[in-house]
Amino acid sequence: MSIDLKPEGPGGDRLKEKKDAGTARPLPFHHRAVLLYAVRIAGFLFFAPAFLFLVYAALPPPATPLMVIRAMDGHGLSKDWVPLSEISPHLQRAVIAAEDGKFCSHGGFDWEAVDTAMQRLRRGGPLRGASTISMQTAKNLLLWPDRTFIRKGAEAYMTVWLESLLSKKRILELYLNVIEFGPGLYGAEAAAQHYFGVAAKDLTKAQAAQLAAMLPSPLTRTPVPSAYSGTIAARMNDVLLGENGPCG
Repeated sequence: MSIDLKPEGPGGDRLKEKKDAGTARPLPFHHRAVLLYAVRIAGFLFFAPAFLFLVYAALPPPATPLMVIRAMDGHGLSKDWVPLSEISPHLQRAVIAAEDGKFCSHGGFDWEAVDTAMQRLRRGGPLRGASTISMQTAKNLLLWPDRTFIRKGAEAYMTVWLESLLSKKRILELYLNVIEFGPGLYGAEAAAQHYFGVAAKDLTKAQAAQLAAMLPSPLTRTPVPSAYSGTIAARMNDVLLGENGPCG
């Protein structure tokens, strides 16, 4: 004699339905493929800046997005990489005095300047300011010239990697070799040769201050004596360079 314990009737069907409903079904193959592809893309975007900065820690960047964009606009391309030891200490002090007085003390962000910029934005002003030399270097190496929250966010993210992986000396060396100094002119050596007919290592204090005064608008300004370059020259006296370079 056997007893069938399988539920019968409507009640038994409901029990079976509940059991089926509680069983997790695997994602279809094409959904898993899309998800895996998305994870790989996210991982690439997350680690790509770190990989490139590790490369640039030892090798000069062949070009930057800005260089390519300007060349396509017909501005040409003139650059000549030189080590920081071949760039006048006057110019090193000048760009720090003009662009980022706290370069040696911050970790990539000048939070006081950020707060000032946010207050300006809340009052309806433009989205500008608060960019440190580290932020500008990250932007120049990997990003496009734009003033949007998306680009600013990417710039901030990449600055964290830059400051984590590179020394202050290398950051300033990269900055002074890729920064725009005029239409088609990039880096200290090209600028010094073009405007003053000297090597970057031979720039005087006045010439360095005049070049630094161009940086807020390099396509419209030229290195000439001005009230702003005089202010930069005065500020340079407060910028000290260590025996091993900036912040040393």
